[in-house]
Amino acid sequence: MARKNRKQVFENIEVIDAGAKGKSIAKAPDGKVIFINNAVPGDVVDIQTTKKRKAYYEGSATNFKVFSERRVDPVCEHFGTCGGCKWQSMGYEHQLYFKQKEVENNLTRLGKIELPEVTPILGSEQQYFYRNKMEFSFSDSRWLTLEEIQSDTQIENRNALGFHIPGMWDKILDLNKCHLQEDPSNELRNKIKDFATANGLDFYNARNKTGFLRSLMIRIASTGEIMVLIQFFYEDADQRALLLDFIANEFPQVTSLLYVVNTKGNDTIYDQDVICYKGKDHIEEEMEGLRFKINAKSFYQTNSKQAYELYKITRDFANLTGDELVYDLYTGTGTIAQFVSKKAKKVIGVEAVPEAIEDAKVNAQNNNITNAEFYVGDMKKVFTNEFIAQHGQPDVVITDPPRDGMHKDVVAQLLHIAPERIVYVSCNSATQARDLALMDHAYKVTKVQAVDMFPQTYHVENVVLLEKRV
Repeated sequence: MARKNRKQVFENIEVIDAGAKGKSIAKAPDGKVIFINNAVPGDVVDIQTTKKRKAYYEGSATNFKVFSERRVDPVCEHFGTCGGCKWQSMGYEHQLYFKQKEVENNLTRLGKIELPEVTPILGSEQQYFYRNKMEFSFSDSRWLTLEEIQSDTQIENRNALGFHIPGMWDKILDLNKCHLQEDPSNELRNKIKDFATANGLDFYNARNKTGFLRSLMIRIASTGEIMVLIQFFYEDADQRALLLDFIANEFPQVTSLLYVVNTKGNDTIYDQDVICYKGKDHIEEEMEGLRFKINAKSFYQTNSKQAYELYKITRDFANLTGDELVYDLYTGTGTIAQFVSKKAKKVIGVEAVPEAIEDAKVNAQNNNITNAEFYVGDMKKVFTNEFIAQHGQPDVVITDPPRDGMHKDVVAQLLHIAPERIVYVSCNSATQARDLALMDHAYKVTKVQAVDMFPQTYHVENVVLLEKRV
């Protein structure tokens, strides 16, 4: 009897579309969909399946018979091993096409939303070196290539400083050059790794929970300011000073040099004390004359230039005249709230993360913004009738929720207070479509604008304007 989950090979299959999460799509001879992890629409390939489900297969292209006209040569030597930049083998104009298609499909098919004429997606001027924040992990057991494993050569140095291999929580790909963050990011990472290795500083071992060096974070602001944060697993004042002094002397352009001693199992720093070793404890971003203090724990859009475009679209959709009370839900550090404040009568920002609200208040004060107020709490518990009664009935609501979208109670409250306009900014058009469907009887979608914040990836932001039906 044949095994139900037996792996199969399908030959000469044309890849017909791009799907969710960077997968491409083909059809098997039996009519089922195949999700492929390493092909481009237009390729003709042989496919080895890795999973079989009732309605679909998952698999990898093992032999390329015809290469798609949409293909380009990846610029990064780590493409295919590193988990990021999955669309780097596809021309940028085609990336934009499939991102826009995904947004429109999600809104019309999942949300059953009637769309106006959709504005073409706004591409990113920078297609590489656009991220302002990168995080790298140290490891004493770097990922080995198949050639290295099969060779008889003894590998003495297994130190790595780079990214986690997808699905391998304890294996790190050692990076030579990453194309996501501008200089001096690569030089910083490589020289820190070389210095640490040469001076016998122990790299972390995630499986054994041993080693001194855990992680490196680099933030480079649009103002040119640079933050470097080293995370250590335990305190060793001499070794810590050795490395931090090297960074300070070798890279005098670093304006904020920080460290964390984190002895717990995971490497998140949000519950840790961040210590400023040299320079300031923050860097600053700038947008239309507004300045935003960014500390080690602050959230800020990771593509600074494209964030400015996103916020301009959001402000344009809000169509403020100066007389409106605006609510900014999921305000984060209050960047959108402050960005629209000069065209509003008053802005009320709400966010669940206390540290983000503290940042928002400090930034607003530093920017001399007196018509923005910020409140902290779980959105579905804060955004109540009592809150509205205290702060006023909004004319416009801007909402920028996390990937999961808005809680159904928040959607219900929006419908209850019925502002004239809602501007919905989303990093996940599938959950956005779900929320829009819940509001469709009361609000009509009158504008849609997708924005590409992350070239070479499948991620896409989308901004929608909702206006009350008459």
